[in-house]
Amino acid sequence: MIEETTRRSAMLGLAAAALTSTALAKPQRTAPVVATTHGRVRGARHDGVLVFKGVRYGADTSPRRFQPPTAPQPWSDIRDALAFGPGSPQRGQGADGPTAEDCLFLNIWTPGADHARRPVMVYIHGGAYSAGSGSSPLYEGTRLATRGDVVVVTLNHRLGALGYLSLGRLDARFADSGNVGQIDLVLALRWVRDNIAAFGGDPGRVMVFGQSGGGAKIATLMAMPAARGLFHRAATMSGQQVTASGPLNAERRARTFLEALKATPEQLATLPVERLVEAMAVRDPILPSGSLYFGPVMDDRSLTRHPFWPDAPPQSAGIPMIIGNTRDETRAFLGGDERNHHLTWDELPARLGPELRVDISPETVVAEYCALYPDWTPSRVFFAASTASRSWRAAVIEAEARARQGSPAFVYQLDWQAPNGAGAPHTLDIPLVFGTLDAPGSITGVAPDARAVSDRMQDAFIAFARQGRPDHPGLPAWTPYDLADRQTMIFDTTPLLAADPRGKERELFARVPYIQPGT
Repeated sequence: MIEETTRRSAMLGLAAAALTSTALAKPQRTAPVVATTHGRVRGARHDGVLVFKGVRYGADTSPRRFQPPTAPQPWSDIRDALAFGPGSPQRGQGADGPTAEDCLFLNIWTPGADHARRPVMVYIHGGAYSAGSGSSPLYEGTRLATRGDVVVVTLNHRLGALGYLSLGRLDARFADSGNVGQIDLVLALRWVRDNIAAFGGDPGRVMVFGQSGGGAKIATLMAMPAARGLFHRAATMSGQQVTASGPLNAERRARTFLEALKATPEQLATLPVERLVEAMAVRDPILPSGSLYFGPVMDDRSLTRHPFWPDAPPQSAGIPMIIGNTRDETRAFLGGDERNHHLTWDELPARLGPELRVDISPETVVAEYCALYPDWTPSRVFFAASTASRSWRAAVIEAEARARQGSPAFVYQLDWQAPNGAGAPHTLDIPLVFGTLDAPGSITGVAPDARAVSDRMQDAFIAFARQGRPDHPGLPAWTPYDLADRQTMIFDTTPLLAADPRGKERELFARVPYIQPGT
C-alpha cells in the first residue's frame, strides 16, 4: 500500500512537473521577457510582432519638477510592459489615456527580440509642445514593423508648462526648465542607444520621425549638442522649427503664468499639477490670440542656437532628412468653420489676413492667386494661401538651408485627397505612413487608392530608415532637394517627382520675412 501510494505520488509529481513545465514554456512563447539596462520587462505577442508598452526610460519627474530628467532606479523583478504609460498632464483629451507627471515611458514593436540589428524608427508625437502622447491608435506600430522588418518606438515626454516653462531668468535653480521636454527626448534616445539591440534593433541605424509638433521637436533636436550621435536619419512631417523662443519672450510667458497662479517659481514646483494645467489656458502675452505658447527656448544651455536660423545646424549636416507637408494643411485648423467653405471674394481678404501669419497685404495675395489660378473659388484660395504662408513656408526654409549646406533633404508634398471632400489636411500623412488606415481618428478610408498611397509612403520611410534614402521601386527616382530644381515627391494616386511645385506661391511669400509662431 505504501509502495502504491509512493508510486502514485511519484506519477502525480511527474504529471505536475510536466504541467508546470508546459505552463512555464507557454508564457515564454506568448510573453517575451527582455533585459534592459535597468531591469527585465515582459511584453506580449500580437499579430506576429512582440509588443512592449509602458517601458520606463526615466524616473518619476514629479519630485524634480522643472528639472532635467534622471534615469530610473534599477529593478530586480520582471516588470510587465503590457499597457501604455501615462501621458504628460495637459489640457483636453489629446493624451489618448490617463496622464501623470510620472510620464517618461516608451513603447516598442519588434519582429523579434533577437540579434537581427533591424533599423529603428522612433516616432515623436505631435500636438505642438502641449498635447498628445505616444499611445494614439494612429501610431500603432504593428503594420510598419511587419511590413519593413523594423523596430518601431513611440514615447511620452513632458509637455506644456511642465516641459517648456522657462523659469531660469527668474530662479537659477530652474535654469533648464525651458527645455526639459526636449531633454526628456534626449534621455529616451539614449535609452534606445543602450537597449534597442536587445529588442532586435540596430543602435547605429536610428531614425527619428514625427508629425507636426513631433517634427518641430526633431528639428530642435538637430541643433541640441546633447542629441549629437543619438539618431542617424530624421523625417519631419508637417512640422518645422526654424527659430526657437528667445529668452526674453520666454521670460514674459513665465511671468504671465506665475501671475495667473499668484505664485513664485519655488511655489510652482510644489503646486498641485491640476492647477498648472488650468493655468496653461491663460492668454499669451506676445501672440495676437490663443493660449500661452510653450516651445523650445534658446537658453544658451541645452539649446545654444536657433534650430534652422541663420542656417541648417552644422552638427546634423551628415544626417539625411525627409521634409514633408500636406497640400491643404490648414483645412485641419480652419475647415471646421463652415463659413470658410462658402467665402465670397469680398469677404476673402479680411478673412485671410489673420491666417497668413506673415505681414503681407491679403489683397495682394488674393490678386496673385486669382492670376495664378483663375478658376479657383475664394475658399480654395483661402486654404491654399494660408497653408503656403505658414507651415509650408517653414518647410521650404529648412529645405533651402539644407541645400545650401550640401546636406541631403528629400522633400515631399502629399496631394492625395481623403474621401468626402476632406482634401489633404494636416495629419493625413500619419495613418498613411503607419498603415493604420482603419484606426480611430483616421480619415483616409481603406479604399484601394488609400492603400496604394499608404504602401508607397510606408516603403519610402522604411527605405529611409534602412539606407538613408527613401527610394524604392514603387516611386520615381527621388533625388535630394536643390536650389535649382527644388525636387519634390508628390504623393498621389500616381506619384510624381516635380520640380518646384507651387513655385509662384513660394516666390510670393518669399518676399516677406517669416517669423516662427511663438518666437
